[in-house]
Amino acid sequence: MEPTGPSPALIRRLPALLVGGYALAALLLVALTPPLPQDAAYHAFADRRALGGVPNFGDVASNALLLAAGAAGLAVLRRRPPGAPPAATATTLERGLLAVLFAAVCLTALGSAYYHLAPDNPRLFWDRLPLGLIATALPAVLVAGRGEVSRAGRWLLLAWLLVGPLSAVYWALSEALGRGDLRLYGLVQAYAIAASALLLLLVPRRGREEGHYWPALGCYLLAKAFEGADRAVFAAGEVVSGHTLKHVAAALAVAWLVRMLARGRPAGRGLG
Repeated sequence: MEPTGPSPALIRRLPALLVGGYALAALLLVALTPPLPQDAAYHAFADRRALGGVPNFGDVASNALLLAAGAAGLAVLRRRPPGAPPAATATTLERGLLAVLFAAVCLTALGSAYYHLAPDNPRLFWDRLPLGLIATALPAVLVAGRGEVSRAGRWLLLAWLLVGPLSAVYWALSEALGRGDLRLYGLVQAYAIAASALLLLLVPRRGREEGHYWPALGCYLLAKAFEGADRAVFAAGEVVSGHTLKHVAAALAVAWLVRMLARGRPAGRGLG
């Protein structure tokens, strides 16, 4: 028997649950934990080798994969495979949010490359600003793909989208004021993954393409693991660093979403 999908009443509540859950978690985090400044040692990446006059070449150049994945996503959104049934196409809201997601991926690749040329806090901001948008865009896409979202729900999703970039702005301002605080930015990253996983588990919808989200989330978690193991990976043979592999794994996460779109959930009439 095929699943009937989530009820319309639940769909109407999803945007409020997404925004409200983060607001509650943020209040608890601020109330129960001290500010978390950026560790200056974060900028000391393992692989500092230059190539062709480009410093930190591995960490800079690997962003090309992320840029290519984001650009491929935008390209696929503009077309619909021949014979794709209307039920297999994304809604207008879902397409728009996917476009935001892939555009943010492209901007992250550029910001990350800029940061890794000369790592410091001011440059890191331009990496984290679009990264925050990626984090909030993914669960918003999942909400929009589960049914018709009300006008109020659309405004809530817009507010949720802004939470990611604003958390990066808050971090940068707190650092400039000498009271660095990464808590809200870190919460956005963790909350977005948890919310996405819960949506996939607890609010299923029809369509085999949903299975592509799990490898994407897995690649993202692998990217975080590589980030934490930057020096250990590089020390294993001094061939490639963990941070470079982080960029590769992140590009693979995006590639899974592009593959999903190419196989069945592209934009119905395109974005152009």
